[in-house]
Parts: sequence; structure tokens; C-alpha cells
Amino acid sequence: MAMSFAALAGFVVGALAVLFYRNQIEAPSTKPGEGAETEAGALPQGIASVLAVLPSSAVVLDAQDHVLRASSAARAFGLVKGDRLMAAELLALARQVRRDGEIRETEVDVAAHKFGHENTNFAVRVAPLSSYGQVLVLAEDQTERRRVEAVRRDFVANVSHELKTPVGALSLLAETVQDAADDPEAVTRFAGRMQHEAARLTYLVQDLITLSRIQGAEAIPTPEQVSIDEAVQVAIDYCKTRAGAKDITLVTGGTEGLRIWGDDDLLITALRNLIDNAIVYSPEHTRVVISARPAGGSVEVSVSDQGIGIPEESQERIFERFFRVDAARSRATGGTGLGLAIVKHVAAAHAGDVTVWSKEGSGSTFTLRLPAFGGKALAAPPSIPLEVAP
Repeated sequence: MAMSFAALAGFVVGALAVLFYRNQIEAPSTKPGEGAETEAGALPQGIASVLAVLPSSAVVLDAQDHVLRASSAARAFGLVKGDRLMAAELLALARQVRRDGEIRETEVDVAAHKFGHENTNFAVRVAPLSSYGQVLVLAEDQTERRRVEAVRRDFVANVSHELKTPVGALSLLAETVQDAADDPEAVTRFAGRMQHEAARLTYLVQDLITLSRIQGAEAIPTPEQVSIDEAVQVAIDYCKTRAGAKDITLVTGGTEGLRIWGDDDLLITALRNLIDNAIVYSPEHTRVVISARPAGGSVEVSVSDQGIGIPEESQERIFERFFRVDAARSRATGGTGLGLAIVKHVAAAHAGDVTVWSKEGSGSTFTLRLPAFGGKALAAPPSIPLEVAP
């Protein structure tokens, strides 16, 4: 990105220099003292047209630092107001370039206040434009690129940390089993621990693969009719063993026969994550309710539990990758910290969304809202009573 901007900026500066040189040759001669004010205060012919098509912010300053020309992007970012360049850093750089004629490149943070950003990061190239002290400032917004890079670095760091835990545990357990070769009970106990860590590693890798597949929030290329009833039942089947271990009853209810446009496997993955999450954070001998209902042109699928609930200050972050309200408990139960992030991206891939209602001590309800098949929720019969999943 930075290299492409430098190449574009170099091309633009070169093109403008050629235009200025050509205009100097083609312009009629003037007597000494005539026309200097006009030339110094106006752009050479053709330069305005070049600046108008630039995607980046472009500003031309005269010898008194007044703005002769500014692109719409420069004004939208708040770099220019009226005939003044508002960024002090860019103004100082332009004055240096005017003094020595050297082209300069740098990065600056400007309080541009565009799209809610308090600071916008720009890659900047400043070059002399004419012998009258005119200076060209090109600024490329790279705030989003910086943000994506930061997210990527954090993601890699988090993945590395999460992988180290089960891999390190497997290594230590393998050494312990080797040392306890003469103790069958110890071997059995440590082998069980190895299976637990291996399963955790498997889940993490599977979740990473799923997340990498859908995190672009791109539309599903070949959406099909998906039965909500079938997807819920398959997701429940995946979670029965864990629910049975805690004597948690999985209950279905709501409206039968609903269908959506989407991807069957992705929907099942999202529902499985929501149900599994509800089981993990629910006490024994409780129940988890999975229900569906039509909502205009959408279908809402909710998963409710009687668990410990989520603190209000954490509810906005629970869909972040690797965020855990209780990290120690999550790792103890084998959670990867990616389940709810996957749910969020599955919803986005279906042009839907996911919301949460939760109160500490009273449980949580996660609701997937997805576009219905045919643009309206299709259902028959209208409603059914709650049923315990077989």
C-alpha cells in the first residue's frame, strides 16, 4: 500500500511538473513585472484536471500558504477549510519544501474527525510545483490499513498464545507418561489429560479454519433454502453429550417450518456454538431453550439459558475473537474464545445480525436474526408448544 502510494504520488508529481514546463514554454512572453501576480496565484493549465481525478487528498498551496486548489477528499477529511490548510504538520512540511525544493515523504496523524476517527493517519508526499512557490501536498488515508494491521498482529499473537497452551501441556504430559511407564494408574490418568488437551487443540484449529473462511463478511456465493428445524436438530445432536454430562435439558419451541436463504453448514456451526456456550455457562440440572419465530422478512432463532449471565460492561465485547469474560473458567471448560466471533461472522455472511440479552444471575439469550426464504418468513403450522429434544 505504501509503495503503491509512493509510485502514484511520484507519477502525479512528474505529470504536474511536465504540465507546468509545457505551459511555461507555450505561454506568451511577458514584459518584466507583468503577469507575475497572475502566474503566482493561478494553477498552470491542465493541473486542476489532474488533481480532480485523484483518489487521495490533494492540496496546492501558493507562496503565502493559501490554498489554490483542494480535492473534495481533502475537504471531507477536514484538511482544508476555506483557503487554509488546517494541519499544522503539513503546513510546516510544505514550507520546508518551498525553501529547499526537496520532495519529502512522511506519515502524520491529523485530527480530521472523519467517520468518527479522532485521528486519521496519512501517508504524505510534498513536492514543489512551480517556481512561484507553489507546493503540492498529497495525503493518502491509511487509518483503516493501520487498524487492519493492528488487528492482524493481535490475532496472530492471540493464536500463538492459545496454541502454546495445549501444545505445551501435551509435551509435558507425554514426558510424564514416559516417566510413569511402570505405574498403570498414572499412565491412564495422564493419557486422559492428553486426550483432553488434544481435543482442545482440535477444536481450536477447527474454529480457526471456520473463522478464516467467513471473517471477510462476504455474501454466501450460492445460498440455498435452509430448514431451521433441521439445522436446530443437528446442532442439538452435536451438543447432547455435553448437556447430558451436566444433566441439562435441551428444549425446542417456537414456530415450525421456518426457512432461510443461506448455508446449512454455517448455520449449524453458529447454532452449535450458541448451544454449547449456553451449556458451558449453565449450572447442572437446568435447561437450555432453542426457539424460532418469524419476524417480518426475517427469522429469529434464540438460544436461552439459566446460567451465570454476562456483566453489562462485557456484553459489547463478547463477540470479539479470544475475548473471555472469565478466562480461567473458559480454558478449564475447553473453550477456544472463538465461538461467538464465529456466530457474529456467520450472521454477517447471511446479511443478518446477532444480539444478546443477559443479566447476571438470570441467564442469557442470544438471538440470530437472518433473512427468510422468499423475503418473508414461511411457517406451518403457526406455532407449537415447547418440546424436550429427544
